[in-house]
Amino acid sequence: MSMEQKRVYEQVGVAMTSRSYAEYEKMFILQTENLIGKRVLDVAGGASSFTVEARQLGIFSEAVDPLYEKSAEEIAEHGLQEIELVAAKMEKLVDVYDWTYYGSVDNHKAGRVKSLKQFVNDFSSKDAASRYHAACLPSLPFAEESFDLVLISHFLFLYEDQFDYSFHRAAVKELLRVCKPGGEVRIYPLLNFRQAEYSKLSELINELTNEGYLVQKREASLPFLPNSHQYLCIIKNPSA
Repeated sequence: MSMEQKRVYEQVGVAMTSRSYAEYEKMFILQTENLIGKRVLDVAGGASSFTVEARQLGIFSEAVDPLYEKSAEEIAEHGLQEIELVAAKMEKLVDVYDWTYYGSVDNHKAGRVKSLKQFVNDFSSKDAASRYHAACLPSLPFAEESFDLVLISHFLFLYEDQFDYSFHRAAVKELLRVCKPGGEVRIYPLLNFRQAEYSKLSELINELTNEGYLVQKREASLPFLPNSHQYLCIIKNPSA
């Protein structure tokens, strides 16, 4: 039992991460050409560069995270500390992960640093408040039916031990509230930190299906975490 515990990534509290647009493409199978001109929301986005990179491509992306109450300097400092901490944890678990995409711990770390710098530069700009919103689930500061696509990575499901089913259900309902009819909510991965599928996933899928949403497990293409080959797609008013 103790040996198994050592092979699992240990996380206390909610981590702040710095992922790139390319990683989001693989996690959520994004088709950039289909998103140009669309309004996209990155929930619990942390210090990811997704929003700034997406906007450079012509996608109207915004991000929401309680982290955005901090200053750019505070986020930069916290982000670099988090990157070092993650790299140290990964060094002990190198054989657990699939390095097809990242190549090595050093490459993974370099990518995080690059994304963090891109984020901080954008977050420091005068108009940053128009696209970075300080708030947390299950209450988002947006009108109903605001976004064509709502994304959330490495928060819901992953922290199953810290957030109960009522929180997960309320959070997903809030993501759907701000999603436009015909739009989609995509959640990745479907795992908790024990690398097992979220224990209440079937219950959640059944509940959403009974309420008229089209819910599908779809294949992702970022083979890094064990068993992380799927994301959840929830289509709002699928006939819209």
